[in-house]
Amino acid sequence: MFFEKECIYHVYNRSNEKLFYSRENYLFFLKKIRFQVLPYADMIAYCLMPNHFHLMLRANESGVETYDSSTKINVQKLSQGLGSLISSYTQALNIQRNRRGGLFAHRTKAKLLNGVKDDYLLNCFLYIHQNPIEAAIVDKLEDWEFSSYLDYIGRRKGTLVDVNQGLELLNISAADIKYIIDFKIPDISDENFM
Repeated sequence: MFFEKECIYHVYNRSNEKLFYSRENYLFFLKKIRFQVLPYADMIAYCLMPNHFHLMLRANESGVETYDSSTKINVQKLSQGLGSLISSYTQALNIQRNRRGGLFAHRTKAKLLNGVKDDYLLNCFLYIHQNPIEAAIVDKLEDWEFSSYLDYIGRRKGTLVDVNQGLELLNISAADIKYIIDFKIPDISDENFM
């Protein structure tokens, strides 16, 4: 993955099995995001699902810096942070579940959202937040704890997501956010979000 400073990316990956078996697994993954990804990017949105995850990130100056690792030349810090997130979560879950091998079905993908299409950023934001409804996990979005939806509607004062930056980037007012996320259906007919 190659990241450009101040660009926004949809980062996602999926497993062929469950990723999260308990509330503690979800919280552990979020904690890993805080320490392994947030130093290198601003979180705009996220949603953790039982077998996959979505992150909307804005790469910062530190995230695009490179260094030489023992195996690769010019590794970006954000790319390394995402790799560490996936690797360390897999190792922890392997120990907890007494399993072996890879957990994720594919390499983590990072799709650039800037300049693709006028509504693409908003559509991706909606798609990320509406995942629990589309998967029929909950009847109301506010019932899904593991997304940034609760932060955006003011029901949680978390520090993982930069809500003000998200509202500014999406050109949405705080007063309209619940209506927009709950009722605007993303136009994903010509785009592949997953």
